[in-house]
Amino acid sequence: MLLSGRLVQLIENHTEGVADAFSKKIRSNARLPTIARLPATELAAWGRDALGSLKTSLLDGSHDLERRYRMYGCARFEESIPLHEAVLRLFLLKESVIEFVHEQAVPMTAVDLYAEEELDQRVGHFFDAAIYHLVCGYENAMRSSGPTRA
Repeated sequence: MLLSGRLVQLIENHTEGVADAFSKKIRSNARLPTIARLPATELAAWGRDALGSLKTSLLDGSHDLERRYRMYGCARFEESIPLHEAVLRLFLLKESVIEFVHEQAVPMTAVDLYAEEELDQRVGHFFDAAIYHLVCGYENAMRSSGPTRA
């Protein structure tokens, strides 16, 4: 049984707040000039969608992470978003999730601490895989577009 299930539920219950914090991080990050120009509603919607796939992956293990993030990578290429910005956006979402959990989940017992550590590890694995598949999708789209777009 997943000890951090309660923390995953906490993230799900506060998806809007996490997505808003994520959107603000993007807007204030000088290394994201292209993505920062996107509407705040689009950034928050992407954050909510990514948090939904995170929740599904962490609780059920039934997810289509590879397909979803390869598709995202292809879409970022088609939108002319630099790969480094697409990757940094995922780093910032991961950071937003971890910060939220650390702020909200005040550990009181050894089990609580273990659950928080377990969640940190599982979130890290999710985002590692998401980044890998995003890059693969981006590179596939770049190769498919021919030498004129690459």
